[in-house]
Amino acid sequence: MHTASADTSHTFASVQLEAGESIVSVAAWLGHSSPKVTLDYYAHFMPGAGKRGLAAMDTWLV
Repeated sequence: MHTASADTSHTFASVQLEAGESIVSVAAWLGHSSPKVTLDYYAHFMPGAGKRGLAAMDTWLV
């Protein structure tokens, strides 16, 4: 069972990561011991992460 605080944290992390915020920043804001903890729970909210990196390289190479 989730508490209101856990639900709020989950919503906050989900929204931030879907918006493209850094996993390091979200981990710090949530008080996680490392970004790995955050990634283990929330990586599925980062579907565009690889695409952003590839787009950045495409821009740099052109």
